[in-house]
Amino acid sequence: MSMLPTDERNFTKYLTREEIDVSVREIASRLNKDYAGKKLLLICVLKGAYVFCADLVRNLHVETEVEFVRLSSYGKARSSSGTVTILQDIATDIRDRHVLIVEEIIDSGRTLKFLYERLKTSNPASVEIVTLLDKKMKRVVEVPVKYVGREIDDQFLIGYGLDLEEKCRNLPDIYYLTYPN
Repeated sequence: MSMLPTDERNFTKYLTREEIDVSVREIASRLNKDYAGKKLLLICVLKGAYVFCADLVRNLHVETEVEFVRLSSYGKARSSSGTVTILQDIATDIRDRHVLIVEEIIDSGRTLKFLYERLKTSNPASVEIVTLLDKKMKRVVEVPVKYVGREIDDQFLIGYGLDLEEKCRNLPDIYYLTYPN
């Protein structure tokens, strides 16, 4: 039984679980090297990044702590409204900490720029950004993304944490919408 939406939408497999695993391991390898001997605070952007963050943490060999932040700029739409709202903030003091923002996908960059600039005001030792997927061609504002799993085209994706109306996050592979509805 398929867990894909069947209501007049057509989804095609974009990345298999195995391809995703390779990207996660490659990113983790870079992070292990760059943060060797340091304690790393991951700030996972909910809801979409939780699957990627969990896999990333399991591949890290440096000391890590995880916090969660929930922001909204989409509402129920498929594109960003441009207004960022904090729905859940972190509870940890990040002063003098090495912070890594974990995002599953970046497109316009507005939400991430808001979070990045907000975290920088708390005087961390460093703040970097990691994303599994980067829609660089959709960037409206510049954000300093240091770690990227894959650069992708402008497609609506579901699976591996990415949702369609809060559904399909549990799919192990990533699919793209071939018939916009």
